[in-house]
Amino acid sequence: MKVYYSISDFQNVSRPILTTGTFDGVHFGHKIIIDRLKEIAKKQNGETVLLTFSPHPRMVLFPNDHNLQLINTMDEKIKLLEQAGVDHLIIHNFTKVFSRTTSLQFIRDIIVNKLNTHKLVIGYNHHFGRNREGSFEHLKEYAPLYGFEVEEIPAQLIDDVSISSTKIRRALLSGDVSKANYFLGYNYLLRGQVVEGQQIGRTLGFPTANLKIADESKLIPSDGVYAVLVEVKGQFFMGMMNIGNNPSLISKKNSIEVHIFDFDSDIYNEQIEVRFFKRIREEIRFENLQALKNQLETDKATIKALFKSDELDNI
Repeated sequence: MKVYYSISDFQNVSRPILTTGTFDGVHFGHKIIIDRLKEIAKKQNGETVLLTFSPHPRMVLFPNDHNLQLINTMDEKIKLLEQAGVDHLIIHNFTKVFSRTTSLQFIRDIIVNKLNTHKLVIGYNHHFGRNREGSFEHLKEYAPLYGFEVEEIPAQLIDDVSISSTKIRRALLSGDVSKANYFLGYNYLLRGQVVEGQQIGRTLGFPTANLKIADESKLIPSDGVYAVLVEVKGQFFMGMMNIGNNPSLISKKNSIEVHIFDFDSDIYNEQIEVRFFKRIREEIRFENLQALKNQLETDKATIKALFKSDELDNI
């Protein structure tokens, strides 16, 4: 997959079959659109093109709304779209000036003149342009005039899947990573740098890697303990992750930390990837550290049994 970081960088592509949108999550609903794109490209001897934007338009249009959390970082999205089989990915800088582009300007100047689109495929009820004024009806009106084709994915196909980025975010924020994974078609993940923590886990026999997530917009699942798979330097290990404020400890600082099973190496400052499988329990306040240690032993046994069972046979 070839990646472009501006619409103006895109050129010399044969018969572009285009779709556009934020594609946060690159979930099953998105893959319906991408698969249709690939099907058309194969029949019409074209190449698939996906136009997306960074930062997310809502972050530009509503800068004071700090509630938006994204399923994917841009690096994750690039990897997922490549795996989905997209030929060309355009990541265009979304600004307030760009947001004022009318639907007609978007069609004429971008879809036609800059991208030379042969056919445009959009999801059901997709809107674009200033104040979201553009619609499928608008595209149908102008497509014959500007010499491109347009197709809308039927509502029934999208409704049959019953998946949306909003539903996935809600599942993650409630701690239901199993449901989120089902909707996504892959395991939700966090990638971060290992930083120094309080090292209390080490005194209990459960040393943890504390993660610093660089992208502040990345959605962090609900507080609790999770069964996870951890990738360290290309190797995978079972583990358990705790997200929360450690209510049993004096410090109430919120943290994201993972205990990696059967692992004893110094990985400070390393980048690791954590893939979520199931939430084991919510955070609990314990009377003393021994009670906490006993629960950690139970959690570890539960997670090891879970990974050995058929329930997680997709890893």
